[in-house]
Amino acid sequence: MQKSFGPIKIGNNVKIGANAVVLKNIPEGSTVIGIPGKIVNKK
Repeated sequence: MQKSFGPIKIGNNVKIGANAVVLKNIPEGSTVIGIPGKIVNKK
């Protein structure tokens, strides 16, 4: 399930881990995990 709470932009080819809480824009080609979501890999 995916929920959106506001104007957050997710770039192309982004991977978001299960239960990650994304609080800011995520650039293209990134991987995000954790609570709050942290970028762990950026191409």
